[in-house]
Amino acid sequence: MHAATNLIAAIAVGAVAVVLFAGLANMIRGGNPNLSQKLMRWRVGLQFAAILVIIAILWFRR
Repeated sequence: MHAATNLIAAIAVGAVAVVLFAGLANMIRGGNPNLSQKLMRWRVGLQFAAILVIIAILWFRR
């Protein structure tokens, strides 16, 4: 059970990291500013989802 929930939390945090680095890479390259904004909005949403996932995992492990 702990291994599965750890994997779910890692996937959630990994998704946030992927979107963060994609947005940063786009900004550094001088790419489309609208794409950077969209990616940063996705990052905020994914961070919220990751926090909810981690809270749920902690709640169920209690």
